Amino acid sequence: MPQSPATTQYRLDPAREQAILEAIRELLTEVGYDRMSIDEVARRARASKATIYRRWSGKPDMVAAALHGMMIDHPPLPDTGTLRGDLIGAMNAFCRVYERKQPIVLSLLAAIRSDPSLGRVLHEHVLESGVTDATAVFQRAVARGDLTAAPNVGAVVEVGKALLWHRLLLSGEPLDEAWVIHIVDDILRPLLGIHH
Repeated sequence: MPQSPATTQYRLDPAREQAILEAIRELLTEVGYDRMSIDEVARRARASKATIYRRWSGKPDMVAAALHGMMIDHPPLPDTGTLRGDLIGAMNAFCRVYERKQPIVLSLLAAIRSDPSLGRVLHEHVLESGVTDATAVFQRAVARGDLTAAPNVGAVVEVGKALLWHRLLLSGEPLDEAWVIHIVDDILRPLLGIHH
């Protein structure tokens, strides 16, 4: 099982770690993955290269940690009292996260094509995020009787993320409320076996 970017053997002071992750995000947006150097991350974060290498094994691991931090940085998902309301609230929350991530992801697309190991690290560490939040949404739905059993949460999250990335990267249209309602009512609820 892949190790979470948040748990490696060497722990940094949280403020120092956040400064390094923020430097990584800034540099990915400004110069892209290929031109981002550990030297420049260290300079910008006022950290030593030795500190960075004790915490992360290299650039792919650092980038995965930076993106993972963005994924989990959102307000708690709302408990609206209905599955439909919870799904709309969750999709809206993830839309805001994905809008913040878009410039960084765009900078990584070419790098993933030339370095498949980067794609694997990102898949292991970043794409798994969201499952914990979604699990809580579906557990509430089962407890309320909105669903008879919890779905395959990973599959539902994967579909939601694919739709978000398609909208952001290919269509360029806004991740607005009308789109979120369309996704929930026309795709996610039918996927869950809800047809009313």
